[in-house]
Amino acid sequence: MTSLKFFISVFVTLFIIMDPIGTIPIFLALTGGRGHQERKRLAAQAVLVSFSVIAVFALFGQSILNYLGITLAAMQGAGGLLLLLVALELLTGHEQTPSQAGNVNVALVPLGTPLLAGPGAIVATMVFVRQVHSVTDAVALAGGVIAVHLSLWLTMRYSVGLLHLLRDGGITLITRISGLLLSAIAVQLVADSVTAFVETA
Repeated sequence: MTSLKFFISVFVTLFIIMDPIGTIPIFLALTGGRGHQERKRLAAQAVLVSFSVIAVFALFGQSILNYLGITLAAMQGAGGLLLLLVALELLTGHEQTPSQAGNVNVALVPLGTPLLAGPGAIVATMVFVRQVHSVTDAVALAGGVIAVHLSLWLTMRYSVGLLHLLRDGGITLITRISGLLLSAIAVQLVADSVTAFVETA
């Protein structure tokens, strides 16, 4: 049951941070003028890039931080502040949609990273890695990450149909709710960061 709760915690947190539903309008904007098959290919590439970045930081993130002399608490605090900025944009409706670049593969940048595998998702994954104490925990973490990326692929893969189903009002409502939940996660990250600094002082 503990591993199940851990899986749910990983999935819900990353789902809110990476926001598969909120990615739909951005994905459609970045792939405007592309054919259906091309959009499917770009969706798969973006998810693969995002998963690769998350996996690298899950496996080697702590070593990278140690090499740079950065503590996880500092990374948590920075990630929390960045998430709070994103959450405020979602809540106020001032989020920016990146423009489509000419010859750049949008599945790599900006879709794969930093839109999907951004600082918030990376920090959250590294925090979850610190909570892994058994093989079942590791499996739950991997399962949560894979499930979120599967959700991302499905929403982008069927984005046109979902957009017609939810319409602008539905997308806006989900975006606002996601912003509220994301702001709470951001505040919790900052609070945990401050607590960690106090305990190590």
